[in-house]
Amino acid sequence: MKSNELRMGLGTLLIDERRRKVDQIESMIADFERAAGELEREIKTEQDRAGIHDPDHFAYPTYARAARQRRENIEHSVGQLNLKLAEAKAALGAAVESKAVERIADEGRAA
Repeated sequence: MKSNELRMGLGTLLIDERRRKVDQIESMIADFERAAGELEREIKTEQDRAGIHDPDHFAYPTYARAARQRRENIEHSVGQLNLKLAEAKAALGAAVESKAVERIADEGRAA
């Protein structure tokens, strides 16, 4: 009986750890999206100040150009994090499913 309890406890720890990973990735995505939004506002402000909205224009503001690059880098990172989030959610789902199967098996043995 002790080994079943230990296995169930380990399953719970695994689920908790995978849930924390999902939460952490979601938090990072939210932070990055917030930063990208702030950069977008700064770009717009700088473009409006300079009166030039075309990034290919020779006098396009240097700060706006750099902010655009940072925003693109952040958006790329968000894309990568979304892939990791999908993997983390799949791992969490597998851990939850495994724990449910173990619980059903244990209930079947106890009956």
